[in-house]
Amino acid sequence: MASTFSSTIPIVDLSKPDAKTLIVNACEEFGFFKVINHGVPMEAISQLETEALKFFSLPLNEKEKAGPPNPFGYGSKRIGPNGDVGWVEYLLLNNNQEHDFSLYGKNHEKFRCLLNSYMSSVKKMACDILELMAEGLKIQQKNVFSKLLRDKESDSVFRVNHYPTCPELAVNGQNMIGFGEHTDPQIISLLRSNNTSGLQIYLRDGSWISVPPDHNSFFINVGDSLQVMTNGRFGSVRHRVLANGLKSRLSMIYFGGPPLSEKITPLPSLMKGKESLYKEFTWFEYKNSTYGSRLADNRLGHFERIAAS
Repeated sequence: MASTFSSTIPIVDLSKPDAKTLIVNACEEFGFFKVINHGVPMEAISQLETEALKFFSLPLNEKEKAGPPNPFGYGSKRIGPNGDVGWVEYLLLNNNQEHDFSLYGKNHEKFRCLLNSYMSSVKKMACDILELMAEGLKIQQKNVFSKLLRDKESDSVFRVNHYPTCPELAVNGQNMIGFGEHTDPQIISLLRSNNTSGLQIYLRDGSWISVPPDHNSFFINVGDSLQVMTNGRFGSVRHRVLANGLKSRLSMIYFGGPPLSEKITPLPSLMKGKESLYKEFTWFEYKNSTYGSRLADNRLGHFERIAAS
């Protein structure tokens, strides 16, 4: 099946004054947008990508020393504990860098330093975007979202996904799932990849569109927590990755999450007399609930208030 690349994906130039309006529009319509002029140095991006590829090119028995992901570390094929599999291997790391980096190959010290500087740049971008979002929503407290990522207890994670070339695809042209369809449970995700296609997003009209790869830019996903905080005004985007028959794909994703004890509930300033669509829950409760689900499940379903008929 040939996939059509979409030219409809919103592009936000973070250096322009209309960024906040475009961000709000994109979050309402797609739950997804691309950012340019993001301020993360290309050199930091390509150096970290090079080190990650060095790790993934190690023999399997070397990589497995950094696993299994429990929940952090190296994993292959299996995604989560509930039977989801994909044509992918990955590293899942937490924000606080409590890892034995000596398991990550010979250059582990360099990898750790590059990872730290990259994550601080990407976290800053995430906070800038969330502050523009608050301004675009006309919320007085500009840091209402960003303070959750800046909190020292912020439960943010960093994931590096490597999708090796899939030889069978090149032969029979079938689609093979690299990473199955899902929404991200956190507040916001910032993703970049090398110049290999594969990412697709699900539109409100029920169609999947392919996202043209662009290794200089970042793609931003609205997560489930942000959907709840905006009382459904922003929708978390359902997305997936298809494996590629000819080129391997490497993506790096920063998932900005709140502290575990944070109550996830619609912001009063966005309610103005409206009913909440969701029962109140903590990030800890929601995160635990998602661990018990399959990737494609509607994870927020358990937390929706069903209107009395």
